[in-house]
Amino acid sequence: MGKNARRAMAAGAGMTGRGRRAFLGLGVAGAAGLILSPSQAAAAEKLKSPARIVIAGAGAAGLAVAAHLAARLDGARITLIDARRPHFYQPGFTLVAAGIKPTAYVVSTTREYLPDGVELVEEMIAEFDPEGSKVVTADGHVHPYDFLIVATGLQLDYAAIAGMDTELIGRDGLGSIYHSPAKAEATWRALSGFAERGGVGIFLRPGSEMKCAGAPLKYTFLADDYLRRRGTRGKAEIIYHANNKVLFSVPIVHEKVRMLFEERGIETRYQHQLAAIDPGRRLAVFNTPEGQQEVGYDFINVVPPMRAPDAVRNSPLPWREGAWAKEGWLEVDKHSLRHQRFANIFAVGDVAGVPKGKTAASVKWQVPVVVDHLLAALAGRESSAAYDGYTSCPMITRYGRAMLVEFDYRDNLCPSFPGLIAPLEELWITWLIKTTLLKPTYISMLRGRA
Repeated sequence: MGKNARRAMAAGAGMTGRGRRAFLGLGVAGAAGLILSPSQAAAAEKLKSPARIVIAGAGAAGLAVAAHLAARLDGARITLIDARRPHFYQPGFTLVAAGIKPTAYVVSTTREYLPDGVELVEEMIAEFDPEGSKVVTADGHVHPYDFLIVATGLQLDYAAIAGMDTELIGRDGLGSIYHSPAKAEATWRALSGFAERGGVGIFLRPGSEMKCAGAPLKYTFLADDYLRRRGTRGKAEIIYHANNKVLFSVPIVHEKVRMLFEERGIETRYQHQLAAIDPGRRLAVFNTPEGQQEVGYDFINVVPPMRAPDAVRNSPLPWREGAWAKEGWLEVDKHSLRHQRFANIFAVGDVAGVPKGKTAASVKWQVPVVVDHLLAALAGRESSAAYDGYTSCPMITRYGRAMLVEFDYRDNLCPSFPGLIAPLEELWITWLIKTTLLKPTYISMLRGRA
């Protein structure tokens, strides 16, 4: 065992509850791959079942569920369906767009994480038929199931922004960190050009639900610090456009970010949602309570609205009314993640219509809950496993510093390392977690080990 792993184990020795569990997954398993999760330790005896289980989506959520089910079931037919062959480490896109990591850092393949005994169908799901308990792919293949786990992720709706052309990302000051690894790298080039020239930098978040809602804030902080390091901050105006009246959904975190923005001269404009863009004229149009406003820019980081994939939105699975109906998120119980109308269907990850949880950290805590409920159904018992909305945002606030913000459905801060990492302090150790430890932990999660 290396020195860093021994130090990590020593630091975590006195922790209990969620903190210790998170620590074992993050500090040790992530860094050295030495410790298995409690669910693995308890899974020596597999449950025999001939159940047909289909997992729609082979991203982080789908792969993690597949790994856990493969380890816990004997005789089940587990089918993972997803047309995309590359696997993207999406928490790293911001790091690529800030020049911290190369593009290759976030790119691998789905098959290298495929558990033994799990079938991968490299096709796109075109139809969900919950009444008939089957899914149909775009190639016309029908896959019946006894249980369905929807882990499709979400869809970036660039088309909702009039004039937006993703082919232009990286040119004429246009950036967008979410699109893809290549476009994240192109955004880094655009930011570098802005840092050299100066001018007006526009940052924003959409009015829809979104994955990693802290990422637009992180990138604003990084842009500010990068310009300072280049010695050109005085030549630039940085403006953050918030979609509503707060910068972050957790009140205490909003206030902390607001204070940091004020301290660093970052202007905030509330209730501004990007409606259109004219890349040729470098002009952005925002919907505001006072009507549409045009803002000229020299650099802009476009974060598009996000919604459930078309096949999900056009199925009977989404919420039919309420806050999550418009964007097509699945109608699931927020604690069990079980569908409210179809008892043999669960959702994991971004596609779930719950108040929090569109992060990889949420997936880590959602997967064991869904797996336990599914196994309980197969064994004829009830499960008491419940997801409390835990999510985590390592909020980078400058190069070399970050805050580890963890919270739940009730907006309670849930620090995993009390006494070691203060959640609202800008620390080097949190930067290390984000840039070094999280990816190994993420990979351990994909393999069912964290």
